[in-house]
Amino acid sequence: MPDSKLLSLSEAIARFVPDGSSVALGTAQETLIPFAAGNELIRRRKRNLTLIGPISDILFDQIIGGGCVRKIQAAWVGNVITGSSYNFRNAVEQGQIEMEDHSNLMLSMALRAGAMGVPFMPARTALGSDLFKTNAGLKTISCPFTGDTLTAIAAINPDVTIIHVQRSDEYGNAHCWGNLGITREACLASRCVIITAEEIVSPDVISSDPNRVVTPGFRISAVAQAPWGAHPSPVPGYYNRDHQAFIDYRESSKTPEVFAKWQTRWVDSVQSSDDYLNLLGKERTTKLSLKNHVLSEVVDYGY
Repeated sequence: MPDSKLLSLSEAIARFVPDGSSVALGTAQETLIPFAAGNELIRRRKRNLTLIGPISDILFDQIIGGGCVRKIQAAWVGNVITGSSYNFRNAVEQGQIEMEDHSNLMLSMALRAGAMGVPFMPARTALGSDLFKTNAGLKTISCPFTGDTLTAIAAINPDVTIIHVQRSDEYGNAHCWGNLGITREACLASRCVIITAEEIVSPDVISSDPNRVVTPGFRISAVAQAPWGAHPSPVPGYYNRDHQAFIDYRESSKTPEVFAKWQTRWVDSVQSSDDYLNLLGKERTTKLSLKNHVLSEVVDYGY
C-alpha cells in the first residue's frame, strides 16, 4: 500500500506552500472553493503568493487583505453577490499587486497546456481584444497549416493547486462531483496538489466509483480533513451556499480597519474545524444543510 498522505491542514500548508509560491484556487467556479485552506494561508502569514483562478469569489480578496499576495492571474476577482472586492481594488489602485488579466477560457487553456506538458495552446480567443496589453502570456501566431492568425496562450504550471472535495481516502484518491470547472486541468498542471475534504473514507468507497475520482492519488501531496471547508461556497451533496455571508463580508471589508476585525474573528482566532463550526453556530449550519436529496442513478461496474 502507498504511504498515507493525511495531514492537518496547517501542516499541509506549511509543508507544501512556501512563500513566493503560485497557487491555484477556486477551480470549480462558484462551488467547492477551498476557503479553509485560504484562511490557513493567512494564518500562516504566507507572503508574495501568486493566486491563479477563474472565479474565486471573495477568497482572493481575503488572502489579499491578509497581506499574502504579490500577483493575480485571474479572469475575475470580486464578490459574486455584491460586486466589488475592496481589498483587491485597493491593492491594485495602490500598486501593491500585479494583475495578469485572463478570460475564463484563456485560463482553462493555459492550465490545459500545462497539464499536457506543451508550452502553449493555440486558440482564436482574445484576438482583437486589449488582453494582449496586460498579459505577457499571449502572442499572435500563424497556423502552419492554414496561415490563419491565432492566439498562442502560454502554459501555466502552478506550484500548488488546492482543491476542496466531498470525500477522499488517506492516499489522495478523491471523489468530487458537481461543476468541476477546471479542477482536473489545474491538478494535472501543478507540481503538487493539496486536497481538503469534507470526509475521509476508506479506499473501498473510492474504488467503488472510479469515474468520480477527480485526479489520481499519486499526484496528490497532502490530504486534510476539513468539514465545512468550502463555506460560504456550496458543496454539492453537503451544504448550500451561504448568501448572507457574502453580504456580511461586503460590510466587513470596506476598509482595512474593518477587515482587520473580520480577520481577527474569522481567521486568526480559528485553529480547527470545530472552532469554525462553533463560530457559525448550530442554527446556521442547520439552515444551510440539505433539505432535499437528489441522488444520481446507480451505476453497475459488475463483471
